[in-house]
Formats: sequence, C-alpha cells, structure tokens
Amino acid sequence: MIFVDSSIWVDYFNGNQTHETEKLDSILGSSPICIGDIVLTEVLQGFKNDKDFITAKELLSSLVVVNVLDTSIALKSANNFRALRKKGITIRKTIDVIIATYCIENSIPLLHSDKDFIPSHKHLNLENALIS
Repeated sequence: MIFVDSSIWVDYFNGNQTHETEKLDSILGSSPICIGDIVLTEVLQGFKNDKDFITAKELLSSLVVVNVLDTSIALKSANNFRALRKKGITIRKTIDVIIATYCIENSIPLLHSDKDFIPSHKHLNLENALIS
C-alpha cells in the first residue's frame, strides 16, 4: 500500500511529468494505493471543470480512501510537530504533519513532492515511496 499526497495528484491531473507522477503511473492498477479523506477533498476542490471533476472523483473514489485523523493520530501528530519544532523545524501545514503521522503509524510509504515532508523522513522515519 502506498499513500499518495495531493501534491502528486495535482501534478498528475495537470499533466505535469515528474519522477513522482511517473512512479504513480507505474503503480496505478498494479499496486494498492490509498488516499486520505482530506487529500481527496484537497484534490477535488481544485477542479473548475465539472467533467474533469467527475473523472477525477471516479478515479480517486476507486482507491482505498482512509480516514487519516482520529484522537490517537491527533495526539501523535501534535507530538511529532513539537519534536520537529524542538529541532528548529516548523512544518507549514498541519495537514502535512497529520498525513506523515498517519503513514508512520500505519507503516505506509508516502509518495509526495512537498518539501514539508522531508523532515518527517529524516527525523521521524516516514518512509518515502519514491525510493522504496
């Protein structure tokens, strides 16, 4: 199972070819992929065209959709944010800490292109799906 972040889906749906979107292309249909409920919201709210929205909704809804936040993940996310801040690292978006924590706690590699996840790889043992 690989968790795919909104940073990849946005590039993918916009036709931007990157190492990460190529990895996504290579695993779509052949490896289990999950998407977080909040990532689903982030990606789908960005579509202006109804036809594109419907196409993306069908594709994304066919994946395993996981609920990323419960009390346990909320508390662990706060601890992870604080641990990084003590090292002088501040993550800009709370959702990125939540996604990283969810992936860490569930041993799911994360495919992303967002630099806010790099400290979680380095200091919190978040597995990078691009290199796994």
